[in-house]
Amino acid sequence: MRRDVIHSLLVANRGEIACRIFRTCRDLGITTVAVYSDADAGALHVREADLAVRLPGFAPADTYLRGDLVVAAALAAGADAVHPGYGFLSENAAFAAAVQDAGLTWVGPPVKAIELMASKTRAKELMGGAGVPLLAPVDPATAGEDDLPLLLKAASGGGGRGMRIVRELSALPGELLAAAAEAASAFGDGEVFAEPYVERGRHVEVQVMADAYDTVWALGTRDCSLQRRHQKVIEEAPAPGLDEGLRARLHDAAVAAARAVGYRGAGTVEFLVSAEGRPYFLEMNTRLQVEHPVTEAVFGVDLVALQLRVAEGEPLDPVLPAASGHAVEARLYAEDPARDWQPQTGALLTLEVPDAPGLRLDTGYTGGDTIGVHYDPMLAKVIAHAPTRTEAVRLLAGALERARIHGPVTNRELLVRSLRHPDFAAARLDTGFYDRHLADLTAPGAGDPATAALAAALAEAVRATASPGPAPTRFGAWRNLPSQPQVKRFRSEPDGTEHEIAYRTPRTGTPEPYDAPGVRVLAADPDRVTLELDGVTRHFELARDRDRLHVDTAGASYTFTALPRFTDPATQTDPGSLLAPMPGTVVRLAEGLAPGARVEAGQPLIWLEAMKMEHRILAPASGTLTALHAAPGHQVEVGALLAVVQEDPDATPVAASVAASASALASAPAPASVPEENA
Repeated sequence: MRRDVIHSLLVANRGEIACRIFRTCRDLGITTVAVYSDADAGALHVREADLAVRLPGFAPADTYLRGDLVVAAALAAGADAVHPGYGFLSENAAFAAAVQDAGLTWVGPPVKAIELMASKTRAKELMGGAGVPLLAPVDPATAGEDDLPLLLKAASGGGGRGMRIVRELSALPGELLAAAAEAASAFGDGEVFAEPYVERGRHVEVQVMADAYDTVWALGTRDCSLQRRHQKVIEEAPAPGLDEGLRARLHDAAVAAARAVGYRGAGTVEFLVSAEGRPYFLEMNTRLQVEHPVTEAVFGVDLVALQLRVAEGEPLDPVLPAASGHAVEARLYAEDPARDWQPQTGALLTLEVPDAPGLRLDTGYTGGDTIGVHYDPMLAKVIAHAPTRTEAVRLLAGALERARIHGPVTNRELLVRSLRHPDFAAARLDTGFYDRHLADLTAPGAGDPATAALAAALAEAVRATASPGPAPTRFGAWRNLPSQPQVKRFRSEPDGTEHEIAYRTPRTGTPEPYDAPGVRVLAADPDRVTLELDGVTRHFELARDRDRLHVDTAGASYTFTALPRFTDPATQTDPGSLLAPMPGTVVRLAEGLAPGARVEAGQPLIWLEAMKMEHRILAPASGTLTALHAAPGHQVEVGALLAVVQEDPDATPVAASVAASASALASAPAPASVPEENA
């Protein structure tokens, strides 16, 4: 067989996965080439690459989904191979063919295998012929009460787009239309199919690796059941609680699936395992998965290096690598789980995760980077590997808890609480975990924000004293003397709680709390405060970003905004104002929406798209729309006034004027495209 030695590799992707592939390339002595959109001009993957080629534009449809531009970039940079990463064009057969037609090595499976697995409906037919266990399809036109609940799924693509759970027959026609429209927008293909929805099912997958010499590895199982909006949050290997018979069935089915399509390279066969332990084929992802590091940790392999080896025509070892220990991965997202998983944007001041044996960090960001609105909000993946599941889970939870992450709100606390939840500890896993536990996992914790605010006030006082400034200010007969009690005000983020801290600075020069029994200041510097609280010494680390202060202490992190001593009444918002919850693009308005229109409480009025997710802006109460400042295509900033609803005097307002829909990730409406992260 012809050998194609790879000397220079272009990664047709961005962010974390591009950085991860570059890491292996550096180890192998391969020159790396990045592509980047205008939004990513200063991104980490561009900084880490040996060469980089600009793809003009911001939206994925104009940049990372333009296969012609990517191939041209590879040729311009002198690359001799292309790795697609995951998402974007990674499962696009036409792109794979274009890469090969240009004389470049494609680091992925054969074009025919991608085509066969591209449609879930065709894939299921093929897998049924190969003896892989399947859920029986349901014809929506003849579905009855006995077929409920049903799961509607897009035939093309993934990432939860075009997916709906139907529990009442009366809702089926409307959900079919909605799922088809969403699938057509996301993937350029509106085909939707239906199958039984398995309550409390587990999402279990098998990593396969195949070469051109009929060797197919089944590299164990992964459990990916903890999901939000059909997107994975925590994954682990091996999948816990499976008996050896079930593991063998899953491995055999995955190998059969790979052989049925003449597979080569890395791929993943996904299954739904019922509460009774019956496995059913879901789909085959013809690419690397986001959660591949847990398999690498357990089997001691580098899957990217193996992909490159297979692409160069080299054989795999006939003997499967031995497995050892347990690995768990958590996806760190810039999002607010307590507010319907709203993605967050802005400057990332700090991203520091402890470095210790058994820990791994895969990320596309560093402190100082900006999280924009155009792409998936995943900041990083943190992976822990240890001899046992209990040890790996403890190691990962501890690392996340001690991490310093300053900037937009993240799901870090949710991850820590999830890992320590009794159901997770006992491996009682299924895809409904967050449906049942989200309220508890996002409830206010047992932390002490008031003491953290005190530490912030003391640190600010030290900083002010250390900085040269004007003489004490006089207001009539009152004098702002440092030795007298001073007051600082802070607002906690994101809950909005306000803290007023009184302190004084005696002749020793070290500020101390005013009228706070049981608290003693042991040390106070601008970046670190040590307090003794009822005999227990606690340390507080501080970082600043303009008027925001980030405070890290054992077991908790806090963000405060410094407030003026007196409230400015001009900052109040008019009742009924609908504000943009994040920067984004207005994609559509409710039919007939215009000033003077009648609206009902909770009615969706405006749809925003940000970071590949669609969000609905709801009417805060029943009344009349008196102003409309939004139009399809408009780019809006966070807090922008979108519309105003004048409430009826006898109307009952809804809980909030802004609510995000339970929508899944959005991708550009390009044919045969997939979301950036649809694993």
